[in-house]
Amino acid sequence: MGARIAIAERGRPLGSPVSVWLNFRVVPFLVAGLTKLWSYTLRVRREGFEAVESLVESDQRFILAFWHRRLFMMPLAYPFRRRNAEGETRGVAILSSDSKDGERSAATWRWFGIHAVRGTASEDGARALVRMIQAVKHGWDFGITPDGPRGPLMALKPGTVALARKTGAWIVPVSLAYDHSFELKTWDRMVIPYPFATCIIRYGEPYQVPPKAEDGAEAARLQREMDELEAWAEGIKHV
Repeated sequence: MGARIAIAERGRPLGSPVSVWLNFRVVPFLVAGLTKLWSYTLRVRREGFEAVESLVESDQRFILAFWHRRLFMMPLAYPFRRRNAEGETRGVAILSSDSKDGERSAATWRWFGIHAVRGTASEDGARALVRMIQAVKHGWDFGITPDGPRGPLMALKPGTVALARKTGAWIVPVSLAYDHSFELKTWDRMVIPYPFATCIIRYGEPYQVPPKAEDGAEAARLQREMDELEAWAEGIKHV
């Protein structure tokens, strides 16, 4: 875990040393620790995992696409430790905003071995896309919530398809479902499992976006597949 604070390096004050230590060291550590302990109580089952394992075994990069409301416990969907062509440790990366909230989020995900690419698709989509492309080309897989970070809920934004088309990375739609869970009263209706629930992770069939593909048609395909996974996940708690 590096000790760097990215925003401070860009000249943006994060607060006093005590505030920085508390908000960007202690809080992320506690949140990550609690989340990991919570995850250890879950009974995890994976469906469609063999196709994703094949991508890893053949050294292919992929993009996990999931709705924002399924973000909690999503690290369980990526149980891999990878390396790039130079032998450097790699794993999954996410897009995290250049803000104090983004820094806190990045510091939290770091405890899961998740790399944060800084930038926001809403503020400067082109720059964020370039950074994401660079990450994939340097050996990172990518995790994307196409409706994040502020919605609209379960409405696909164009970044996922563009990233796949420009890098050749495979798109893997994925969702988490629990037999016992509750929803937060947030914009995304975040789904949280109760301790000791069964967690089922379902992966869609991986596919690639051709370089000259029509983005509208590809976006419609991904939206449809993610909606189908969401309908499946919603059905689990009613079984």
